[in-house]
Amino acid sequence: MWIHEHTAETAVPRSVVWQALADIDSWTEWDTSMQQIKLAGPFEVGSTVAMTPIGQDPITSTIVEIIENTRYADETSFGGVTLRFSHTLSDLPDGGTRIVHLLEITGASADEIGPQIGPEITSDFPEAMDGLIAYAGKLTLA
Repeated sequence: MWIHEHTAETAVPRSVVWQALADIDSWTEWDTSMQQIKLAGPFEVGSTVAMTPIGQDPITSTIVEIIENTRYADETSFGGVTLRFSHTLSDLPDGGTRIVHLLEITGASADEIGPQIGPEITSDFPEAMDGLIAYAGKLTLA
């Protein structure tokens, strides 16, 4: 298993950050690593997300967990590993939100492949979280 976690905090309320996360088709507005992203079907467990990271081939992820206003997770499997990406939101005492972005790489080849691909995949987590926070901040002003 290979794990990486990035935590960010914002004054934006959790419900507004969730609104930004749940609108998957808008992720290219704040996630600069994505060229294209499209939710196939409703925002629910079992639906798929087609995405094209910049400079890479398209991939398809499956939504595996949704806890309203708290957690979103999707998984992509290939080559003996499963990549599980999750965003977990929690309230801060001042009314803001803590966002934890986690990547877990599991499977038969995880100990070998995780250290090879994990750092590259997660290198943009800080930038992506800054983008999510800025985008959610604009939603509060709208």
